[in-house]
Amino acid sequence: MYLFGASGHGKVVADIIESSEKEMVLEMVYDDNPKLESILNTSVLKVNDEILNSESNQWIISIGNNKFRKLVSERIKGSFLKAIHKSAVISKHSSIGQGTVVMANAVINPDSIVGEHCIINTGAVVEHDCKLDNYVHISPNASLAGGVLVGEGSHIGIGATIIQGITIGKWCTIGAGAVIIQDVPDYAVVVGNPGRIIKSNSL
Repeated sequence: MYLFGASGHGKVVADIIESSEKEMVLEMVYDDNPKLESILNTSVLKVNDEILNSESNQWIISIGNNKFRKLVSERIKGSFLKAIHKSAVISKHSSIGQGTVVMANAVINPDSIVGEHCIINTGAVVEHDCKLDNYVHISPNASLAGGVLVGEGSHIGIGATIIQGITIGKWCTIGAGAVIIQDVPDYAVVVGNPGRIIKSNSL
């Protein structure tokens, strides 16, 4: 299997694969503009069309930026794997899409649905009945209470708290430490406690 993305985030994903109890072997890390020669003893190479177009290759996109992760996923013709740290607590009644990475000590509780190419970062909590669309990033120590919906590409910042039943639109940014007690429209950038909209993202 291969990683696309040679960064600090890629280093964490590589570590999850290395420590996995499943038979996952990281063969190579690729990047459009590699600045490192290796990540955790795995070589880093510049990506090429041949490797991207091979349908037999298996990938995880190790890029923290949601927009770039989506763009890269559209370039790859192979299939995608998911990586889950052995210390994560994942309910057998939840579901996790391909390409998603779940970091150390994260929790995903029953009847939650996590889409494809998401990041559930270190110590994040996704409570029961949450639904996360594709390309969402839940940052370290962020917490989603029960029944929270998060739209495609939204980024929940480190330490943010979303109360139960809230809907976060697509491609939103929820700032670090924000407390969200009202629904958030598409593309909104929200900060503070209680959260307030300060501007809109543009794609």
